[in-house]
Amino acid sequence: MFLQRIRNKGIRLGTLFDRAAARHPGNMVVLDHDLDVAPELGRRLALPEVAELVAELASRLWAAGVRTGERIVVHKTDGFDISLMACAAARIGAVPVLLSPKLDGETVVELVRRAQQPYLVTDEDKLTNSLPADVFEAAKKVLLTSGTFEGATPLASYAGAARVDPITMPPDHPTLITHTSGTTGTPKLAVHTGHTFQARYRPQATVVSVVRSREPIAIHVSFVHSRMFTAMPIAILQGHPLIILKDDEPESVAKLFSQVPPGLIEAHPNTFLRWEVLAKDPRGPLSNVKYFSSTFDAIHPRTVHTLLGASRRRLPLFAQAYGQSEVGPIAARTYTRKRGAEADGRCVGSPFHGMTNVRVVSRDGRPPSKSSPGFIEVRSDGRIVTYLGEHERWEKQVNDGWWRMGDVGYRTKWGCLHLLDREVDEIPGVESTLEIEDKLFARIEDLIEVIIISGPDGRPVPVVSTRDDKPLDERVWQDAVVGLPPMADPVRWKLEDLPQTATTKIKRLELARLLAAGSNGNGDMS
Repeated sequence: MFLQRIRNKGIRLGTLFDRAAARHPGNMVVLDHDLDVAPELGRRLALPEVAELVAELASRLWAAGVRTGERIVVHKTDGFDISLMACAAARIGAVPVLLSPKLDGETVVELVRRAQQPYLVTDEDKLTNSLPADVFEAAKKVLLTSGTFEGATPLASYAGAARVDPITMPPDHPTLITHTSGTTGTPKLAVHTGHTFQARYRPQATVVSVVRSREPIAIHVSFVHSRMFTAMPIAILQGHPLIILKDDEPESVAKLFSQVPPGLIEAHPNTFLRWEVLAKDPRGPLSNVKYFSSTFDAIHPRTVHTLLGASRRRLPLFAQAYGQSEVGPIAARTYTRKRGAEADGRCVGSPFHGMTNVRVVSRDGRPPSKSSPGFIEVRSDGRIVTYLGEHERWEKQVNDGWWRMGDVGYRTKWGCLHLLDREVDEIPGVESTLEIEDKLFARIEDLIEVIIISGPDGRPVPVVSTRDDKPLDERVWQDAVVGLPPMADPVRWKLEDLPQTATTKIKRLELARLLAAGSNGNGDMS
């Protein structure tokens, strides 16, 4: 971790675009959507334009009464201006609290309360359609990025406010608060400092540094996720044009990538899964990609194999990092075209030398192994400093500086970390639900999602989604499950009906609850 500490002065989000624009004034940010706070700027912005917009938004926030050290909750319709608003808040020394547009209104109110009378930046759509009226009581003041609503103040009303000089906070001061995935209940609010963010920047920057200068980097990451605030700075500070995607719909992505071919793509695993169809697109939207990168969750070998096959670059690589919102990236490995669709997807790589560390703690007195996995614990200077309002929960996951990830696995004699399951997702008699899912993906081409959960009777239940919602052929299924542990018959759901987090992870416990309550998606295999 000593490499994370050398000259670590903090991430300085408030002046991020100023510094990038000074170094690379001709570089662009390309969007697939208009910004709610500035639709007139269009979808291709030079870095100086983005820097100017962040400075203008910061001045509006100051004119609205926001002061250094105060919290600003941002919960609005999806868009890149969520991330820009976070930079604007940091520019005046305030602490942005980013809440996913996918969160339900009651959860948002609970998290706003936890932030203790923050300013709330939202929009007419959220106030009209999802946020309860008592959000006004929980917030100090409600500001709108678009539209109008009684009791709320449009940010546009402060347009042209006197400029405020950037305020640089100490590196150990909170710089951003994000929320956890919420796969196991109400999300927790994770507090990041400038120091912890810069520590996360180091290992991820080593990956991007191998990308040829000036090649565009495409990012499809939740705008409220901590990963956005390392991926985005790395790209623009190293001199790469930036492609920011709100939508992962394959047709629109293919069109944009054909116009501005990226050299590196960072995206959620489920997004890459959805983009498998782009491998056969005659326009070759993935043909220029040299590096694919994913940090959020387990990614299936079939997807890696398919995407690498779509690149026409010499020796393309897929970099998979293992990490968590609370600690950032911890371990990583790369894959080449030689990796087959049924390769071992449970190996998530090795720690970053000098920056992160991993250990696996026995649960039964035996050395951790595939048949007897242990608790995965990690060390990194990128670890959050607390959960806002729930410090005791944070303390329960820390053991002498080691952070318990909530996952189980083991390390091979070569030091490679194998992730088998989340602790809460384990099913008695099943070594790894994730391994079963990998094998089913490799054997059934039409699968676009498969989740193995524990059924009401304790048996593993495969919940499947198919491409174009096709019926699942029973004979194909029976051939695919040969050699796998006994399971119940598959239950078919539409992908969009599966409960998902902000980073498109499936909420497995919520899905199990829905099944137990009698919901069965759109039926079985027939």
